[in-house]
Amino acid sequence: MKRLMFMVLLTCAACTTKEGTPSPETSLARPETTDVSDELARWHAQAQNVTIIRDNWGVPHIYGKTDADAVFGVLYAQAEDDFNRIEVNYMTAMGRLSEAMGEDEIYRDLRVRLFIEEGELKRLYSEAPAWLKELMNAYADGLNYYLHTHPETKPRVIKRFEPWMALSFSEGSIGGDIERGVSMSLLENFYAGTNKVAENSFDHEMDFVGSNGIAIAPSKTKNGLALLYINPHTSHYFREEAHMVSDEGLNAYGAITWGQFFIYQGFNSKNGWMHTSNRSDVFDEYLETITEKDGKYFYQHGDEVKPVREQLVTISYQTDTGMKSHEFTAYHTHHGPVVREQDGKWVSIQMMNVPLTALDQSYTRTKTSSYAEFYAMMRLKSNSSNNTVYADADGNIAYFHGNYHPIRDLNFDWNHPVDGSDPATDWKGLHPVEEAINALNPGSGWLYNSNSSPFFLTEPGFNPKREDYPSYMTQAFQNARAEHALGLFPGIDEFTVNSLIEAMYDPFLTTFAEIVPDLVAAYEGAPAVVKAELKAPLELLSAWDFRGGVNSEPAALATFWGNELLLLKPTRKDTYSEYEFLLNDITAEQHLSALTAALAVMEADYGSWKVPFGEIFRFQRISGEVNQVFDDNAPSEPVGMASHHWGALAIHEIPVDRSEQRTRKKYGTGGQSWIGSVEFGDRVKAKALTAGGLSNVPGSAHFDDQAEMYAKGIFRDVYFYREDVEANMERTYHPGE
Repeated sequence: MKRLMFMVLLTCAACTTKEGTPSPETSLARPETTDVSDELARWHAQAQNVTIIRDNWGVPHIYGKTDADAVFGVLYAQAEDDFNRIEVNYMTAMGRLSEAMGEDEIYRDLRVRLFIEEGELKRLYSEAPAWLKELMNAYADGLNYYLHTHPETKPRVIKRFEPWMALSFSEGSIGGDIERGVSMSLLENFYAGTNKVAENSFDHEMDFVGSNGIAIAPSKTKNGLALLYINPHTSHYFREEAHMVSDEGLNAYGAITWGQFFIYQGFNSKNGWMHTSNRSDVFDEYLETITEKDGKYFYQHGDEVKPVREQLVTISYQTDTGMKSHEFTAYHTHHGPVVREQDGKWVSIQMMNVPLTALDQSYTRTKTSSYAEFYAMMRLKSNSSNNTVYADADGNIAYFHGNYHPIRDLNFDWNHPVDGSDPATDWKGLHPVEEAINALNPGSGWLYNSNSSPFFLTEPGFNPKREDYPSYMTQAFQNARAEHALGLFPGIDEFTVNSLIEAMYDPFLTTFAEIVPDLVAAYEGAPAVVKAELKAPLELLSAWDFRGGVNSEPAALATFWGNELLLLKPTRKDTYSEYEFLLNDITAEQHLSALTAALAVMEADYGSWKVPFGEIFRFQRISGEVNQVFDDNAPSEPVGMASHHWGALAIHEIPVDRSEQRTRKKYGTGGQSWIGSVEFGDRVKAKALTAGGLSNVPGSAHFDDQAEMYAKGIFRDVYFYREDVEANMERTYHPGE
């Protein structure tokens, strides 16, 4: 079932005054309307405090007198590179997609609006500590100043950004808890009575695409310094690469999710952080016993009968004849909003929903300078969807399995909806960070996570023990990439920034090493006629060393065969991973029939089943659209990286379902996005790579200047220090110039 976010407001934690910032006060609240001339004067004055230096890769290095100046500048720079993705992210986060995209998005918007209420966000903004309010003000001002100075940019929905809007998008994951936990079809069934799909909201296919985070301790590095590999796997172009510096101690570099004002995956001069998606059970569904009296609804909770809170939600949507709107009455119990019906009972859902605290944590993370400070930041307990892999200049490496874990009664089965009328099913607060599944400086000298089990972070004897934690604290399963890492990293010593990159591009494909022998066994027991048909492809796969690459014919054939196998996985079976499914649940007949089907597809599409991998699997960037349309007649790069399904560490994701791409060549839509390999010492040393290029504006010099580098895994130096930035400067300017 679960994967969402409703939380207890930790306002006192969120209101901690930061060193070097003003003490909390409410005078900084920004009115939503102001005198235009005063506003323009304020924007222009702040812009003069901001210097943007674009390096020779187009990366914006933002220098400001204050943190707020850096925020102002980084939002302005992001808008220069891709205002569209910023607006789409906020339309999504605030439940306003329908205003641009029409009636089909109404229930997506409703799903968000059950949790995100504009009035509540405005209230939280008014209560925010002064330092954070300044940053929210600067966030809105930077975007609005960009729109003022770029009248050619025409927003589809959000004509003006307000400071409180930052609270709607306070955590930078690729898929938030709301998306993962609430079935849109069942939501529509409940609120519109459509009965479109009969499914259980917690029987969703688990997403194992994930990310790679690896930390190497000084004992395993050549220079005796800790290393961190930051490798989020997202859709391509999901984040902007940027560098934020201020005279107030901010100096953070890395990847920012479009429209946010904090480095989400990255590092500063003292430490670095990498997030992988969390499989901790962080939300619950409740079966509510509902009664009706005089047109009002009530629900049972112990001996009490409580009124259901009703909320009027108006969704505006675009039509061919202009804007229209649809009104819903949304229902809430103290557990959370009602999202569906099951067996005659309403089902509410509880999840984390503390946007002010989450924004505090997301920003504070970037200004920590030691493990102790980082740990103190984690006590804010407002990151439900992510694990964190950590390294620092003191030589520490660490893993945090999220930091938001509701305390529950273990007498209940939390994998299914529980009885909401029983007070014993109510959450009992949150586990302190000390009780979560964490690891610090394992004796192996390294740790790795890819959304995989936290009980297999590193070598045996140095892992957290499953029996020490409540069962609901993780739903993580082992995956092929983790098995790859566990076999690879113990044998490597004297790591450097470059050799860590090389290791993370190791072409071994773990899954195929496991399942090709099953295919061979199935072949040995097959009828003679089947053996005759499959003899040549079996010989190719049997002789393979299970390493991929652009020239590998067996890697291409195995990928098509594996894709046929993946289509056999039950879509509602989430009790274990696809890796375990492929290893344990494929019959001999299915192995052979999948190979036969793969041969037919390849022969029909390519004229042969013996085709080098890179002739089929490509990287292409020809459009700045969020959903790019690919074209076989346009330039593209051959790629040797394989899918996460097969245990590749450096991954290039292509949809398994052939109907999703009708081109002959197959183009990646995600996987490697922004990557950083970082060494921490007296001076930070780092290399990075961005998919395609930094700018999403076609025609820009930095639209595709990293396309070939991405395809080949060629990294560039990161310019972290001002002298290096200026030595590799392309241009320097103030916002608005």
